[in-house]
Amino acid sequence: MKIKLLFLVILFLVLFNCRENKQKSDVVDTKARIVLDDEALLDTIQKQTFNYFWDGAEPNSGLAPERLHMDNIYPTSPKHTVTTGGTGFGMMAILVGVKRGFITRSQAFNHFVKMIDFLEKADRFHGAWPHWLDGQTGKIMPFSKKDNGGDLVETAFLIQGMLTVAEYFKNGNEEEQKLVEKINTLWKEVEWDWYTKGEDVLYWHWSPEYEWEMNFPVGGYNECLIMYVLAASSPTHAVSADVYHKGWARNGDIISNEKYYGEDLILDYYEHDTSPIGPLFWAHYSYTGLNPKGLSDKYADYWKLLENHAKIHHKHSIENPHKYKGYGDSIWGLTSSYSVKGYKGHRPDKDLGIISPTAALSSFPYTPKASMKMLKKLYKSHDSLIGKYGPYDAFSFEHNWYTTRYLAIDQGPISVMIENYRSGMIWHLFMKNEDVQKGLDKLGFTYKKSE
Repeated sequence: MKIKLLFLVILFLVLFNCRENKQKSDVVDTKARIVLDDEALLDTIQKQTFNYFWDGAEPNSGLAPERLHMDNIYPTSPKHTVTTGGTGFGMMAILVGVKRGFITRSQAFNHFVKMIDFLEKADRFHGAWPHWLDGQTGKIMPFSKKDNGGDLVETAFLIQGMLTVAEYFKNGNEEEQKLVEKINTLWKEVEWDWYTKGEDVLYWHWSPEYEWEMNFPVGGYNECLIMYVLAASSPTHAVSADVYHKGWARNGDIISNEKYYGEDLILDYYEHDTSPIGPLFWAHYSYTGLNPKGLSDKYADYWKLLENHAKIHHKHSIENPHKYKGYGDSIWGLTSSYSVKGYKGHRPDKDLGIISPTAALSSFPYTPKASMKMLKKLYKSHDSLIGKYGPYDAFSFEHNWYTTRYLAIDQGPISVMIENYRSGMIWHLFMKNEDVQKGLDKLGFTYKKSE
């Protein structure tokens, strides 16, 4: 009897331990699946947005089409319109494609050769490319009536991408180093100093027909910090530090002591912008290559600036002062994008009920938890808003509307900024550039140096 009782006790303990271990195993397995699901989801969106610049590339030039419809047509631009700034983001996205195994290094190299050969022959104006080019001919396609010359901001986004590519290949084989030499020549030919008009500020546009009539001096915080950094970094046509401090920083007036949604704004926007906070692309475009971690000058801690910018947008969607349908913790993010009528610059004080996925998804480095919630919500609950090249440009539950169109300048930062969140790869490459480091030093920045 005692032996039988002892046997039953032992059997009970064995079964209990097995059950407990199975429960523990189930917990571990579930956690592993969640991690794998998150990583797979990041892989998926990076591949889709990368493909905008790979499968969707304009065939002759290899450059980024300004717009694409889900069926690969150009709905609002003339056919073969390519965008220079969007191409800069696309170059970085192609490097992400190599990193993630979507394409090989050799495939990327051959594509970059096509792109750079085209850009060498394309229209330039004192070294600066226009906003739009004809991908078949390399001739300018006016962005607007008087915008038919050099666009220094779009050129800066393009150069940011080109210098990242150069860093990637600079220690490569002989053919790869020839590509790097071509990129460096184009970099040196941009006449940043010309675009000051001899003043202590950079101007956005110049046209041989209209000259400076567009009259857009760039001062006060917006998406253009990279333009000033590159202008100071140029080995051949550099601007002085005064251009940055007096023009961009407006003699110190760029500093803000205001708060919005309880977060410090840190910087003020250009003098004609009365909004307290900008669209979220301002937190992305200059920082696809320029690493904001550890980046500061006498005006701002840029990581805190950008983190607060994204947090403000997230808090706005949670508070939802207009009571727009669908807004909340996992549906958020306002930026310039398509809208119900035309193209609009959405931001918290100019909120039309339009969510632009790139806003939250390109903010992954700053708000990883909130951005992941948005990513999961889109892919698991609203897959009708996802197409061949990732999330469509904009949607509105409030207006029962979404577009099936894409924009290069919105898709590119998604892939790149997610990679910066995951590995820091693009930040690491761009920040290795010695010219850029010298420019940052000249302007009084502290920053993390990449070796």
